[in-house]
Amino acid sequence: MSKTTGPQGPLSIAMVGTRGVPAKYGGFETAVEEIGRRLVDRGHEVVVYCRGGGGMPMHRGMRRVELPALRTRSLETLSHTALSAAHQVFHAADAAIVFNAANAPWLPLLRAARIPVATHMDGLEWKRAKWGPVGKRYYRVCESLAVRWSDALIADASGIADYYRHEFDADTRLLTYGAPILPDGRFERLAELGLEPNGYHLLVARFEPENHVDLIVEGHVRSGSRVPLVAVGSAPYNSAYQQRVEAAAQGKVRFLGGVWDQELLDQLYGNARIYWHGHSVGGTNPSLLRAMGAGAAVNAFDVGFNREVLGGTGQYFTDPQDVASLVALADADPEAARERGRRTRDAAGAYDWDVVTDGYEQLSRDLVAGTVRQSGGRRLYPARDLVAAGNSVWAGGIVSPGGLVSPGGLLPQGGILTPGQPVAVGPIAARTAEAPALQPGPARRPRPARALRVRQAARLGLGLLLPRRGPASPQ
Repeated sequence: MSKTTGPQGPLSIAMVGTRGVPAKYGGFETAVEEIGRRLVDRGHEVVVYCRGGGGMPMHRGMRRVELPALRTRSLETLSHTALSAAHQVFHAADAAIVFNAANAPWLPLLRAARIPVATHMDGLEWKRAKWGPVGKRYYRVCESLAVRWSDALIADASGIADYYRHEFDADTRLLTYGAPILPDGRFERLAELGLEPNGYHLLVARFEPENHVDLIVEGHVRSGSRVPLVAVGSAPYNSAYQQRVEAAAQGKVRFLGGVWDQELLDQLYGNARIYWHGHSVGGTNPSLLRAMGAGAAVNAFDVGFNREVLGGTGQYFTDPQDVASLVALADADPEAARERGRRTRDAAGAYDWDVVTDGYEQLSRDLVAGTVRQSGGRRLYPARDLVAAGNSVWAGGIVSPGGLVSPGGLLPQGGILTPGQPVAVGPIAARTAEAPALQPGPARRPRPARALRVRQAARLGLGLLLPRRGPASPQ
């Protein structure tokens, strides 16, 4: 990869840490494809590290580098990123974008090659149910390492930016995803599935507990609706959870598995009576934005990330009974759902891939110019995982008389949260599972030497090989 002579000319930009392009898996891959091809159109050289794809050297102007990975849940990403970072040592780009804070142990390789790097921190990955105690601890350590070793951090939602500001006093670049705005009137592909426009409810998600697929399925069945629920997705690692979802369906839900035909998927989004969005631990979710851009009315799990994107155009649920009630409401007045979908499409206009690309382009120039630099890496407060319903709250902020918590102020008189009291930090809300008094953290211990922190991360990485005790998903 040829390097530019200055930050104002065309740049060489490496994108590391995803499955690569073409985008066939999730939000990171969609972002890499949409941003990468636009950067190419603007004259930049983009290399994307990929885990497969048939040996294609190029995709939409981006250069693909295929490298192997260990095909296990715990080590697939880490092993592939290790090889990608090593490749960059000998084929250095002007700047690198690393996706997923879990890849932080390999950032020193990029820094040793004098490649400025920004890390996309993703969501609160340590809250995903698929990780056992060692995996959760690994992710929390990697958050600290990413803050310490990245030149810049990327957040895709205000709630994520608030989290890193409050936990580490770290600045982030707020760079969301884009929403493809789809035209009305296309539905001819639905006949292949025996579906009609506005004649089904839709769910699109990986079948994982934090995406609440079982909750949506149970609620739809409980509603007794004659309008079918169509579920797109599967459980790549968690067959026990998929079995639980299928049991909850009682034969009344259509499971399509993965749908990789993008035209068909667009028509599924665009003609659904309701799109059900159960994601709870990520930031801005590309599937949600895609549904909005298709003009679907959206009912979403009630967390701050989803409210941040949907605002007043969404309706929200937290349990199967909420789902059942919202299904009945939509079936009783389909026209009101269609009108809400039109307003949702209007709201999606705020999420523009061209504007997102502007942000990544400027960040890359800032990295090359050396005008951004993170520091620190230690948490400002002890970890307090006060978690309920897939949300999080962290200690050390303001508690108002109404129970709201926000960073940067004084505690109320007494500084005590009672069990079950509603709390929020920025757009992230929760109810406390336990509610100790929020007191300032203890004095900081001396920061361990860098080599010790690298060894600590390596031990935790190897610990992911250990089997998790207990069931793979809640029973």
